[in-house]
Amino acid sequence: MIKDNIELVKKNIKAACERSGRDVADAKLIAVSKTKPIEMLKEAYEAGCRDFGENKVQEILDKYEDMPADTRFHMIGHLQRNKVKYIVDKVYLIHSVDSLRLAEEISKEALKKNVKVNILVEVNVAKEESKFGTTVEETISLVEKIAALPGIFVKGLMTIAPYVENSEENRQYFVSLRQLSVDIKNKNIDNVSMEILSMGMTGDYVVAVEEGATYVRVGTGIFGERDYGI
Repeated sequence: MIKDNIELVKKNIKAACERSGRDVADAKLIAVSKTKPIEMLKEAYEAGCRDFGENKVQEILDKYEDMPADTRFHMIGHLQRNKVKYIVDKVYLIHSVDSLRLAEEISKEALKKNVKVNILVEVNVAKEESKFGTTVEETISLVEKIAALPGIFVKGLMTIAPYVENSEENRQYFVSLRQLSVDIKNKNIDNVSMEILSMGMTGDYVVAVEEGATYVRVGTGIFGERDYGI
C-alpha cells in the first residue's frame, strides 16, 4: 500500500511540475511519519523515500538510530526552545522557526555541537489563530535578524495552509509565500538563500507544486489516516 501511495503522489507531483513548466527534480516529497511505527518508515524508505517529517523531538530521537544513515529527518512541528539541544545535530532541516528567540537557541546549540543548522522561517500566511508562524509583514525583519546569527542558515520559508475541502482555496496562500520568498531573495541578505519553499500537504500538495513548492509534506496520502490508538 505505502509503495503504491508513494508512486501515486510522485506521479501527481510530476504532472503538476509539467503543467507549471518546472523540473520535477525541484519538487521533493517529505513523508510525514509522525505517530507512525518504524516499520512503516522502513517500508517508505524501501519505496524510495529518504525525507521524513516529524512533529515531535522525541519521535525523531526514537526513530533516528533505527533508520539507514542516509535518511533525512525534517522537524516540521512546533519546536520548543528547551528541546533544541536534542536535535540540532540530527535533523536535515528545521521547518518551523517562527521567532528570534528560537533561532537564537538553535544558534547557541549549533555552536556547542559545532554544526551548521539549516532552517526555514515559518509564516502564518492565512493568519489562522490556531497556527504558529510569524506574520507576512514581520517575516523580512525576522529573516534579517536570524541571518546575523552564527551556525544557522536560512534556506527558505514554510507555511501550513488551512484545512479545506477545495485545494484551490489555498492557492492564494502559496502564491503569497512564493512572492515573499522572491522579495527576500532580492534583498541579497548574507546567509539567506530562499531556495526552499515548504508548502502543501496531502489535501493541497498538487496546487502547492504548481505554485512553486520545493518540498511538499504528505502524511495521510502515504501512510493512511493517523492511528490515534498507537
